[in-house]
Amino acid sequence: MVGGTGTFGVVTVPQSREEAEDRDAGDPVAALRYEFELADGEPIYLDGNSLGRQPRAAAGRVAAALGEWRTRLVGGWDDWIDLPSTVGDRIGRLVGAAPGQVVVSDSTTVNLFKLGLAALDAGGGGIVGDGEDFPTVRYVLQGLAERTGRPLRWLPTDLDGAALLCLSAVNFRSATLADMAAVTAGAHRAGALVLWDLSHAAGCVPVDLDGSGADLAVGCTYKYLNGGPGAPAWLYVRRELQGLLRQPIWGWWGQRDPFAMADAYDPAPGTARFLAGTPNILGIAAVDAGIDPLLSVGMPALWDKTRALVALLAARVDALLVPLGARLASPADPEGRGGHLAVAHPDSWRTVRTLIDRGQVVGDFRPPDVMRLAPVAAYTRFVDVWDAVDRIASVLASAASGALGDRPAPRRRVT
Repeated sequence: MVGGTGTFGVVTVPQSREEAEDRDAGDPVAALRYEFELADGEPIYLDGNSLGRQPRAAAGRVAAALGEWRTRLVGGWDDWIDLPSTVGDRIGRLVGAAPGQVVVSDSTTVNLFKLGLAALDAGGGGIVGDGEDFPTVRYVLQGLAERTGRPLRWLPTDLDGAALLCLSAVNFRSATLADMAAVTAGAHRAGALVLWDLSHAAGCVPVDLDGSGADLAVGCTYKYLNGGPGAPAWLYVRRELQGLLRQPIWGWWGQRDPFAMADAYDPAPGTARFLAGTPNILGIAAVDAGIDPLLSVGMPALWDKTRALVALLAARVDALLVPLGARLASPADPEGRGGHLAVAHPDSWRTVRTLIDRGQVVGDFRPPDVMRLAPVAAYTRFVDVWDAVDRIASVLASAASGALGDRPAPRRRVT
């Protein structure tokens, strides 16, 4: 695709580097880029679906929390006690949840366990999941099946006899985007509750938890929500279910009156009953800073840019990488994929490592042969996508010519 005005799917994409620069100049959310820590000459960062960039406000927000700890000591809890809910409501604005249904709590894994077991305890039946889902989701479902004695089936399968359907809205490897409303409606017809993992969706693609009829959801905050490594996760419980479900981890923070120190556990009303232990105040402060830039422009504007960035990436992959033996491992239709692109090639691992070691492009690798590339609307430019594919093509061409040698790059603990 060279010259003129071009489209990829239904999204118009630049046809030259100059057009990419023009697109950046007219980008309505371009100013967000400067709300993140950036350095001249750094590699092009296409791994925000693993760890988002650090917002400039994060250090100050965490420092303020540290200052409150220093000056107020235990008295700070008079205000901190509400943070899981207040920041949860702010996340709710990004995922289509009205106030009082989202809390910041624990990790994604723990929240999957809590909500999954609560759903199973509420009704008889088995578990249905996606055998291609992220490992944590599959492992938690396997553990729940072993713990409860309920059968576990993987899609494709019917939902007859299922109490719980658990899926990711965006597949971690392929970026396949689920139709949440249609899937949820089908599960409800079969009598199952649906638990959504939104870790690769929240802050990236439009999500309407209330409008889709979703029952339960979880998500991390360190990807597109920019909360930092290991930041606390969040969970959603539809208002109508909050009084019907009892989560299995009876911690004091989910008690109706934690500081009454009562002998018997009495779950708090609303989503507070899905809390467990003392919340991570410093982590929540960083999450609060991470979502500020997204709230300032709203999800529709971010999604418009995300779709255009990924469409440009797909077009460049088709033009430069497919002739070098790569193939698109994400849906070709822009309407069917989320915010990253999967590119398969036999030499993906060595290519990713070479680009990182040379300080050119930071992507990541997912077995067996996938490079994952995530241009994030808040801080990635169109010209970044254009240049990144040029650099990837150069390394793949070198690999094909033998210039990189025969030995594969050594595996590392984090990929």
